Amino acid sequence: MERKVCKFGGTSMADGNVILRAAQIVRAEDSRRYVVVSAPGKRFSGDIKVTDLLYQCSDEFESGDISAFEKTFEKICTRFLNIESEIGKDLGIKAGLEKTKEEILQGAGRDYCASRGEYFAAKIMAAVLDVPFVDATEFIRFTENGTLSEETFVLGEKVLKQYARAVIPGFYGLGADGKVKTFSRGGGDISGSIVARSVMASLYENWTDVSGFYACDPRIVSSPKCMKEISYQELRELSYMGANVLHSESIFPVRSAGIPIRICNTFRPEDAGTYIVRFNQRKLGEEIVTGVAGKKGFTSITIEKSLMNAEIGFVQKVLAVTGKHGISFEHLPSGIDTMSLVIDNEQLKDGVLPTLIAEIEEAVKPDRIYAHENIALVATVGHNMKNSVGTSARLFKALSEAGINVNMIDLGSSGLNIIVGVENEDCVDCIRAIYNEFFH
Repeated sequence: MERKVCKFGGTSMADGNVILRAAQIVRAEDSRRYVVVSAPGKRFSGDIKVTDLLYQCSDEFESGDISAFEKTFEKICTRFLNIESEIGKDLGIKAGLEKTKEEILQGAGRDYCASRGEYFAAKIMAAVLDVPFVDATEFIRFTENGTLSEETFVLGEKVLKQYARAVIPGFYGLGADGKVKTFSRGGGDISGSIVARSVMASLYENWTDVSGFYACDPRIVSSPKCMKEISYQELRELSYMGANVLHSESIFPVRSAGIPIRICNTFRPEDAGTYIVRFNQRKLGEEIVTGVAGKKGFTSITIEKSLMNAEIGFVQKVLAVTGKHGISFEHLPSGIDTMSLVIDNEQLKDGVLPTLIAEIEEAVKPDRIYAHENIALVATVGHNMKNSVGTSARLFKALSEAGINVNMIDLGSSGLNIIVGVENEDCVDCIRAIYNEFFH
């Protein structure tokens, strides 16, 4: 029996009318049996996502500003009650909201508070579709260090096989301490992938407000190409670098089972969308590049030392320093006597950079060590690149003609990507130049 899992994002749950549209999409195919939903997103420019309001509630409660908490929580109540009114049914939301408020005031915690947007959205969708609601805490489990537990898939299969159809809230599960725990923002996509793996779905449909995966950010290039098909690996590379149609970690549960993902547009359900599959089937001679994406805000720490290659444990000593501070690196380009650590600036807050440099200097006694701050990383990704002669030459020629100086080059060992480091202010022009070279 064919079984599809549908995940509807925040824009697809923004108000009652859109929720009814999403429900119509589910009903259009009998194989769409399991639905995962996000919290209501923005209805218009300047609107506030329900999850942001819930985080605000939590902050106000923790700070002791109960008056502000009351006002913010009232906005959340109004939002959900308006949805209920637009749907035209009494869904019992008011009583649930009052209970939630009591639990937050009794110290249920920040993650619990943040999760209620998905919880009530799923309650609403389940009522509209007239199918069972299954809480994510029944099967999604986290380990003590906050990672997804493998127990999740065993429980997921056991719990969900009891239901021919169900609606499940995204974004959260149960922590090792028995309390509600959330994924990182955008983690509802991971929840959808978990459900797809648990029921061994034939397809995981991710419904959003775009018609597929674009080869470039539409805010940078007007009307970029929409790709018919990309691989899990290509998606992972591009989504991590800022192409945020789908959470970068959402592929892991489905990849091992070979379950394809389809990106669909709730507002244009007739569009073909983009399929994300295990292996890209594009042939040589078709698009060389799958996509271009960039991310600002990195720092490169460069270490130079003669005969570095002959010094056993050199890299280990450097990484011991970053590990001591709980800092991970994004890239590690190196030469025979040089190496660079590329680190996200988010990990270098509170003045840790000078300390890091001093400790690395003490650990490995380099000839020279220096930092280059405010770097943007731009990734050009595609399975066909390694088999296409002159890809790198075309890329760097395009950047040269655009007057963009490259500070760093990192060629992925798989041949799947070419990453360049440029100044933050050159990021957009860099992406545009590369896209125009390969797609125009």
